[in-house]
Amino acid sequence: MTHAPRLIAHRGLSAQAPENTLAAVRAAHDAGIDWVELDVQLLGDGTPVIWHDRDLKRCSNGRGRLDDLSRDAAAHLDAGGWFGEAFAGEPMATLTQMLELIDALDMGLNLELKVNRGRDPDALADGVLPMLLEARPAQRLIVSSFHAPALERARRHAPPERLPLGALFERIPGDWASRCEAIDAYSVHTDWRRLRAARAGEITQAGYPLLCYTANDPVAFAPRWQWGVSGVISDDPTRFEAPA
Repeated sequence: MTHAPRLIAHRGLSAQAPENTLAAVRAAHDAGIDWVELDVQLLGDGTPVIWHDRDLKRCSNGRGRLDDLSRDAAAHLDAGGWFGEAFAGEPMATLTQMLELIDALDMGLNLELKVNRGRDPDALADGVLPMLLEARPAQRLIVSSFHAPALERARRHAPPERLPLGALFERIPGDWASRCEAIDAYSVHTDWRRLRAARAGEITQAGYPLLCYTANDPVAFAPRWQWGVSGVISDDPTRFEAPA
């Protein structure tokens, strides 16, 4: 990968469509945003799905834990009606379905390996990476995670030139450089509100693209561009006019 994306739609265009759904990715594409950030987890039967939470309640009409669900059961969920009537019946997307859509739309994908409490990072990486590497070219892919063991496992699947990895932090720690070196990271991702100019300078001077989540106020975010931030992950990136 040579150029980090400037504008990335957080969980798809989640300001206008239900997060982490096929509809949200289509909405991002229709709005002219060609990169999306999505979360992936495994169902109880090992099927990779695009989903953020540990349970089903917030973003579907279901109840219970994601890891108690089979693919057949997941297919009956409504993952869109909670957002609005226009999205009623929107399915929980499998990774296979999402990759097919992203390929058809020729979009870039920042896929977060979401390791919720009690879940196995190795199983997640092993269940996701072979499919991902087959489906997306390196220049249109970043795999990120807050969970270092998940990234370490992901790195076993491909070298840096084939698999760009993003080290994801809430607040960037003092040992960020050694953590990035341990996984041959491509980029650093952090909460924009917790980023400081000095730390941003360290990262950009070391040659890492710096991506910030989840920024929705272009005016408040604006100074970060001057700090060398490469890209913004936003619920509505159409509000931003990123410098060229």
